[in-house]
Amino acid sequence: MLTNREIRDIALRQSAWDCNCQPQDFLRGENVICPAGLGPNAKKYYQAPLPINFVTYGSNIVASVQEECNPIVQEYLSRFTWYHCFETPNLHWLQERLTPLGLKVCFMAEYFLPDVDRLKALPCGYETKVLEQKDFASLYLPEWSNALCEKRKELDVLGVGAYDQGRLIGLAGCSADGADMWQIGIDVLPAYRRQGIAKALTSRLALEILRRDKAPFYCCAWSNIRSARNAVACGFSPAWAEMSVKPAALVDEMNGK
Repeated sequence: MLTNREIRDIALRQSAWDCNCQPQDFLRGENVICPAGLGPNAKKYYQAPLPINFVTYGSNIVASVQEECNPIVQEYLSRFTWYHCFETPNLHWLQERLTPLGLKVCFMAEYFLPDVDRLKALPCGYETKVLEQKDFASLYLPEWSNALCEKRKELDVLGVGAYDQGRLIGLAGCSADGADMWQIGIDVLPAYRRQGIAKALTSRLALEILRRDKAPFYCCAWSNIRSARNAVACGFSPAWAEMSVKPAALVDEMNGK
């Protein structure tokens, strides 16, 4: 099984591919700005270099930036302490300067990695079963949209389901988003929540991923407290955060404009 150090090194290497930089850049004491670009093993859901992508592992910010945005990002990182660059009111300063370029701040998320010294299989009051890709064909339904992704079915490689008298009531699934990193998503039917099912499935799937010599990771929005609590309860710890900037038209499309 991978060690905590090996898992962190895998994550740093993956982020470096995503940001067109070096793994050690995330550990420096000063901010790093690098040209936007995707390495050959960037996460599969990155279709093209982002205009701007901010990443922090807790020491600084690494910003992957397209050339026309460089002056704005340089001033932004010089004006504000790095950990305030992910917060309002400072984000308003950034957005005002991005608007003339047709850009908007888009996704903000926190990422978690497992602590193998704390990670263990947690109990479930229902039957559980490990699922493989061939078992997912009939499960691309709204109730399992966090565990599985219909747009990228080929990346859904492993899962753990919970069953009540043969009926699927909870599903943790993982997608092979990185060369050595598989992302966990979890869904539990509303009537079965607050019974420890999410923790049981997430922890079991994380261990199954580690047994395959891959590093599991978990992601949620800042405000998704329930999801963050699930990650921590399963033995995961906050590892890095990301904030992306995308074309305004794309953001507007997401918002149904």
